[in-house]
Amino acid sequence: MGICVWLMSVALLVLSAATASAQQSNIAADNPPIVQPGAPGQSSKILSPATAVTPPRAPSEADVQFMQGMIMHHSQAVEMTDLLRTRSRNKELQALGRRISISQTDEMQYMRQWLEDRGQPVSTGHDHMDHMGAMKGMDMSSMPLMPGMLTPQQMQALSKATGRTFDHLFLTGMIQHHTGALVMVQDLFDTPGAGQDAVLFDFATDVDNTQRAEINIMQGMLFKEKK
Repeated sequence: MGICVWLMSVALLVLSAATASAQQSNIAADNPPIVQPGAPGQSSKILSPATAVTPPRAPSEADVQFMQGMIMHHSQAVEMTDLLRTRSRNKELQALGRRISISQTDEMQYMRQWLEDRGQPVSTGHDHMDHMGAMKGMDMSSMPLMPGMLTPQQMQALSKATGRTFDHLFLTGMIQHHTGALVMVQDLFDTPGAGQDAVLFDFATDVDNTQRAEINIMQGMLFKEKK
C-alpha cells in the first residue's frame, strides 16, 4: 500500500508540473517577447508591452491643417446630404446620400480623434462659419473656402430647389465637392515632409479612393438624367 501511495503522489506531481509548463507555454505564445535590436556591438533588449508602445509620430503643420480642413469639408457634404430627405424623390440618389453621410460622419469623428491624440486643436478657429454664416445673413464672401466647397450662393440655391432641379444641383455640387477633396489629398502628398504619419497616409489614401469611386457613380447618374 505504501508503495502505491508513493507512486500516485509522484504521478500527481509530474502531472501538475506538466500542466504548469503548458500554461506558461500558452501565456508565452499569447504574449511573445518584443525584442528591440541593440546598436552595433550592443545586446538586444526585451521590451514589456508598456515600453513597447510607440507614441504617435509628431505631425507636420500640413498634416494638422489637412485634418482640420477636411473636417470642415466633410461637414458641408453632410449638410448637403441632409437636404435629400425633403428635397429629392430619387431613391437611388437618397441611398447614395445616406452612404456619403454615414461614411463622412464617421470620418469626421476619426479625424477629431487623430488630432486630439496628438494634442492638436480640432478647429481651425473658423468652425462652421464658412457656409453656414451666409444662411444666417452674414457676409462670408471674403472668407476662403476649402477646395471644392460650395459657395454660400450655391448652398442657398441647393436648399431652395426641389425635385429634379435639386437632384441636378446636388450631383453637380457633390462632384465639385468630392473633386476638391482629391485636390486636398494631392496637396498634402505634394508638401515636403507631410503625409509621413502611417495612419494619416492610409486615411488620406482611403478618402481619395472612396471619393473617386463616388464621383464615377454620380457622373453615371448625371448621364442617365440626360437620356
